[in-house]
Amino acid sequence: MIRLGNHIRLTSTDIERFAKITGFHPEHVNTLDDLDAYIARCKQYYWGVSYETRFLHWLMDRERSRCMGAGRG
Repeated sequence: MIRLGNHIRLTSTDIERFAKITGFHPEHVNTLDDLDAYIARCKQYYWGVSYETRFLHWLMDRERSRCMGAGRG
């Protein structure tokens, strides 16, 4: 992800990873708020309390953290 303030641009790798995890292509994601809204929509689509659902939600959160550079340095 390329970031300038609140504006972002997902790289092709980021797009592929989010699409693989969620099953939905992240379209019109231009800000951090857009990314958070995309993830929220995906979580709403995959709602529930099963292990699989909780794991999928965790994967989405982990991918967002990875894009933000968490764990680097």
